[in-house]
Amino acid sequence: MGMKDKAGKTQGQAKQKMQEGRPQAQQTQQRGQQAAQHTQERGQQAQERGRQAQERGRQMTERGRQNMDDTEQEMQDRFDQDYDA
Repeated sequence: MGMKDKAGKTQGQAKQKMQEGRPQAQQTQQRGQQAAQHTQERGQQAQERGRQAQERGRQMTERGRQNMDDTEQEMQDRFDQDYDA
């Protein structure tokens, strides 16, 4: 076998391996894109849960203020009743 034949055979094998590797490379790229999209979705879900938790915290704080206001009003009413009598 001459050098040209050997070089041509090697080149043909290399081209064949490249063609065989393309589908695998495309699958790997797709998996990477899917993973990135999944990660982005998870991040968005986490942000939404964070917003919801913040809102619940605000609501709890507001309820606490309302309860304090109610308690102060009840104490004032009781004081007024006790000393009006």
